[in-house]
Amino acid sequence: MPETAVGRRSPESRGVAVASVAPGTPCWADLATPGLDAARRFYPELFGWTGRVDPEPEAGGYTVFLLGGRAVAGAGPPAVPDQVPIWSTYVATDDADLVAGRVERAGGQVVVPPFEVFDRGRMAVFTDPAGAAFSVWQPFAFAGAEVFDTPGAMSWTELVTPDPEGARVFYELVFGWQPEEEPMGQVAYTGWRLGDRMVAGMMPPLGVEFPADSPAYWTVYFSVADADATAAHAAELGGTILVPPRDIPAGRIAALRDPTGALFSLISLTRTVPR
Repeated sequence: MPETAVGRRSPESRGVAVASVAPGTPCWADLATPGLDAARRFYPELFGWTGRVDPEPEAGGYTVFLLGGRAVAGAGPPAVPDQVPIWSTYVATDDADLVAGRVERAGGQVVVPPFEVFDRGRMAVFTDPAGAAFSVWQPFAFAGAEVFDTPGAMSWTELVTPDPEGARVFYELVFGWQPEEEPMGQVAYTGWRLGDRMVAGMMPPLGVEFPADSPAYWTVYFSVADADATAAHAAELGGTILVPPRDIPAGRIAALRDPTGALFSLISLTRTVPR
């Protein structure tokens, strides 16, 4: 996460409730896991969340996690029995079918065609040409996360990919994102701008934990007050510290896996950039 990418959501989205985010902006994250009961224990203990289970039987126990009564993320059972535990990034759209067409024309794949989720909204699941999975959300009754960029809430989404050049072309065609190189030490970091805001980031795999031939994936950053303390607490709760806390210009970050293996990241913000 580059220094200049922090704090670029609309002012009303930082730490207070919002109705929705603009199309083309990450608006929601949820976890698909066979260990749903374990997730309902792990994440509330880690982030101070409470859970609201969807009453629809067809939802399979899908849980909306709340922070101070406001939606921040979700968790549900895997779509298929052999699916690995994974956090998914959802990008807001006003037309999921239109995005599906763009994905196919840009060389990606439609994994799950657009469909309605009760009266909540319309969603679809895709992969980019390098295999990174992502989703879109067309809101009806449910707009997505109601709070961002405060401890316990989603703060950033980032693509880790061995094909940055291909991703720059693909996501510009699909969402209209404009790639911009961002300073972050020796790392070739790309920020994606939508209008006057940075909405997501991208970097190549780094270090022994992420070999150069690693498949592409999206990761979700949750804001915390203290990255070191939260990472240590995650380990106490049965998680794994994949990349220990380290400093970047925007703050301090760490990469973790939860007890069932789902990857997620932490960011303790030390400064925000005025917009």
